Amino acid sequence: MDFEPSDDQRLLLESVSRMLADNYSFAQRKTYLAAPEGYSRAMWSQFAELGLLGLPFAEEYGGFGGGPQEVMLVMQAFGRVLVLEPYFPTVVLAGTAVKVAGSAGQKQAILPAIAEGRLKMAFAHGERQARYDLTDVITSAKKDGSGWVLDGSKTVVSHGEAADKIVVSARTSGERYDEDGITLFLVDASAQGVARRGYASRDETRAADISLSNVRVTEADVLGEVGKGLPVIQAVIDAGIAATAAETVGAMEAMNEMTLEYSKTRVQFGQPIGSYQVVQHRMADMFMTQEQGRSMAMLATISLENPDPRQRAHDMAMAKVGIGQAGRYVSQSAVQMHGGIGMTEEYAVGHYFRRCMVIERLFGDPAYYLRKLANEIE
Repeated sequence: MDFEPSDDQRLLLESVSRMLADNYSFAQRKTYLAAPEGYSRAMWSQFAELGLLGLPFAEEYGGFGGGPQEVMLVMQAFGRVLVLEPYFPTVVLAGTAVKVAGSAGQKQAILPAIAEGRLKMAFAHGERQARYDLTDVITSAKKDGSGWVLDGSKTVVSHGEAADKIVVSARTSGERYDEDGITLFLVDASAQGVARRGYASRDETRAADISLSNVRVTEADVLGEVGKGLPVIQAVIDAGIAATAAETVGAMEAMNEMTLEYSKTRVQFGQPIGSYQVVQHRMADMFMTQEQGRSMAMLATISLENPDPRQRAHDMAMAKVGIGQAGRYVSQSAVQMHGGIGMTEEYAVGHYFRRCMVIERLFGDPAYYLRKLANEIE
């Protein structure tokens, strides 16, 4: 994959960056955060107008026809300003599930609605007991006449309370840890038996715990093949890892810029702290770590199109470890270099730190992926 942006990609990045520069200052972000939804409906509409919500979808479904590299560029720009809107769960997670496993009818019904901003979605797979194990599913779906009945619960569903439709995984056969027997369903958030408890995550983005009690769906709501949902779930997680890796790169760029500016204006012992060699060395380390993280984000993006599942899993694990370690080092260093002000709610750097820490644990922390890599050589 060629990572030199094409003319179209440059125009896309310039448009997104300009929109965010005009509408997503830290002060403006605070006003969006204070809204009942925890994000800006007006910004969501702007995303639709720019074509961002249809970015990875085929043109026949109202999309832009973009690929992993376009999503990487957008998520990197989003990371620079800590975007709050449900782009990630709607377009990247649920959108990938529909794109990979949806029938022609499901794609025609869902993808244009996402692209136009009329439909927000969530991807509900994680369960409290699973601890990153994608096969650990105890939510059940039982056949009932011409449809299915779902019972169970999902936890920490990104923007789950804002979603109009939810992609839900449930076990239709087999035992708890079996790879086969997991099926994906499209569930209306307003369906009888669906209960959602929304809350702010540690990084201030919205999430929800979702319970399903005797929720009835039809055969038309089955996403993909019955009992064969795990490869689709893995594809969704891979897309999520690549997207959040790019978001982390954007966050690191912003933190490094803030820290550099602070080092020029913060005076200690009569001169700017940036004049001290120890500070210069730390900032050089932060920049190099950022660039190492960027290479890991590129690796994750490349891997999305690798047809070899074993190599793709290896590369995704490498990327997850690398970007997690890079985000942690840069964000912790940025807070430390700012001193006490870095810990305050009024200053932006602490918010970037928290977002990086949440991303580090999303879909599995570095220790989890290091174990997976270690198991390859046993």
